Amino acid sequence: MRAWCEREFAQQGIQFVPVQANMGLSVQKGTVRGMHFQDASAPEAKLVRCTRGAIFDVALDLRPKSPTYGKWFGVELSADNGRMLFLPELCGHGYQTLTDDTEMHYMTSAHYTPGAVRGARFDDPAFNIKWPLPVTAVSDQDRNWPLTSI
Repeated sequence: MRAWCEREFAQQGIQFVPVQANMGLSVQKGTVRGMHFQDASAPEAKLVRCTRGAIFDVALDLRPKSPTYGKWFGVELSADNGRMLFLPELCGHGYQTLTDDTEMHYMTSAHYTPGAVRGARFDDPAFNIKWPLPVTAVSDQDRNWPLTSI
């Protein structure tokens, strides 16, 4: 399986050159992480895949001039199905683990920049994201992002 190909992305009109690769491990089924993004001072696109277990992966459009602003899209990514999700710059990213001991891998188009890190609440009623399982664990950071008014 090809994990990424600059030529294939370019043929689809997507300019994405990874500069950093990251991994995440969640022990407990139902864990939610997100919704993370970097602001316009250090915007990053992401290419996400699940390498062990399964996740419900969510892209949240936070680009104010986008026709899909405030809308979300979710898809199951698993080690078995090999699917990946591409998130454009300024889109929030989050996921819920569908199995215990789930591992995910993502590449970004920008380096991690602590001062540019932002987030939206996983349970923000403005977005009404439908997580497939009851939420069993959320980090303090993710629980404390401010609610959004759109």
